[in-house]
Amino acid sequence: MMAFFAFCGRFLVDHALLAAAVLLVLNLVTLILYVSDKKKAKKGVWRTPEATLLAFAWAFGGAGAMIGMYVFRHKTKHMKFRILVPAAFFLQLAFILISVWAAFV
Repeated sequence: MMAFFAFCGRFLVDHALLAAAVLLVLNLVTLILYVSDKKKAKKGVWRTPEATLLAFAWAFGGAGAMIGMYVFRHKTKHMKFRILVPAAFFLQLAFILISVWAAFV
């Protein structure tokens, strides 16, 4: 298991600019989805499925989902979002930190 983290960490270190760009894009797309869904909710039109919003949060879009939830106050009353989105964010953060640490050990 540690070899997997070391491999991922080495990739993140060696390709830091690419990794940062991918994370930025994933989180921006996720944030746009949350903001767009909030606007659609106010207008009463077709909405983005909750499963899609959660899938993007878990696909390394946790930070974007957290911003969408708490800055734009979207889905904050739904218990599954209040639990799953922060869990996604913190697990993604832990994965990145452990991977980078394992690359240097």
